[in-house]
Amino acid sequence: MKAIIIGGVAAGMSAASKLKRTVPSAQINVYERGSFLSYGACGIPYYVGGVNDDPNLLIARSREDFEKQGIRTFLRHEVIGLDASRRVVQIRDLDQGQVFEDSYDKLMIAVGCDSVVLPIPGADLPGVFYLTSMEDGLLLEKILSLPNVRSAVIVGGGYIGVEMAEALLERKLSVTLIEAADRLLTPFEPAFSELSEQELAREGVQLRLGEKVSAIEARGNERVVHTGSAAYGADVVIMCAGVVPATDFLRDSGLTMARNGAIEVDRQMRTSLNDVYAAGDCAVVYNRITGEDFFLPLGTVANKCGRIAGGNMAGEREEFIGALGTAAIKVCGLEMARTGMSEQDAKRTGTAYATNTVKVFNHPAYYPGRQELTIQLLWEQGTKRLLGANVAGPYGSGAVLRADMFAIAIHTGMTTDELGMVDLTYAPPFSSVWDAVHIAANAAK
Repeated sequence: MKAIIIGGVAAGMSAASKLKRTVPSAQINVYERGSFLSYGACGIPYYVGGVNDDPNLLIARSREDFEKQGIRTFLRHEVIGLDASRRVVQIRDLDQGQVFEDSYDKLMIAVGCDSVVLPIPGADLPGVFYLTSMEDGLLLEKILSLPNVRSAVIVGGGYIGVEMAEALLERKLSVTLIEAADRLLTPFEPAFSELSEQELAREGVQLRLGEKVSAIEARGNERVVHTGSAAYGADVVIMCAGVVPATDFLRDSGLTMARNGAIEVDRQMRTSLNDVYAAGDCAVVYNRITGEDFFLPLGTVANKCGRIAGGNMAGEREEFIGALGTAAIKVCGLEMARTGMSEQDAKRTGTAYATNTVKVFNHPAYYPGRQELTIQLLWEQGTKRLLGANVAGPYGSGAVLRADMFAIAIHTGMTTDELGMVDLTYAPPFSSVWDAVHIAANAAK
């Protein structure tokens, strides 16, 4: 068997490794348009912020490791076309400029996402940066190290925008964050968005919510970001306005795609074309709780689905059990996590639901360092089946890890009554005899 993997980061290398372990004789060619394989893109803001000063630590496995395994890797090789009728892909060597073809028996598409480029004047000016790849992170870290870079405007208040705000604060920059929506981190419930906003404002970030960027202008060494109501100058602008699947080169390939360009796949990661698989940030994923396919560009899902794709390319028939949209973020001195349905999801799907919010401490008062957690649960009326959860607390309080308990409960279909009586660990340094998870679940009436 000869397999081609397009994309050499999370989903792509998970697929390649699984396929090679299952079918050691398989010939596997991996084409990656960047200069790095198998790196943790989620760690880039922490490298840029100086929390980690060694970019090599972001690389999970080296190119040499894959080559020793018998997986051939081609860096700075961009696949620019697919002819499924001939079972070939067209590839451009970005260093030599040469274009050539390669054939496959099985094909895996794991090209990830590109940054959204707003259709505004100045979006491509020097001094305007995007953060999608390892190369982007390395360049930005060098720029931010220059002594004349003292201020930044971030456009976009999603996960990356908020993480970059903290990263720039770590570097002692003056930070303005502009978000077109009326709140940050919209996958969270509004009260938790507000907690993140309060924390960033407390740390000195100038938040400009509900403002849409209309243009970026160069004024000497300064970049000026214009919105409908004001203009904000800074030494650099970092665009974090979202991501879009990097699938434009596949528009005429015959693949079925969602409106945003994400490739439609079934739960075995099979596309609409024979012997063509896709996974990761360029593909949709099955939502376990709603039963829908949705776009969820997260590394956790990419690795799982890539592994499933690799096994199924080898002849297995494994199905993805589904994602819940579970995600976490550190916002300076605050940690937050969310999982499952939001109230907006419940309303959209016509689900009869109830919700409540509790504030509860992470361990007893007689043990030092007690911290308050905020937990909001959403459950199905009548059955009391847990559907969603948001959790927040001070960094180090255990808020995010408690959200994992809610994710397991939602995944298995537990009710709030069942969760409220689960046999969790207890010791005063870690929890109360009734843990915060118990208390939140038992408050669901």
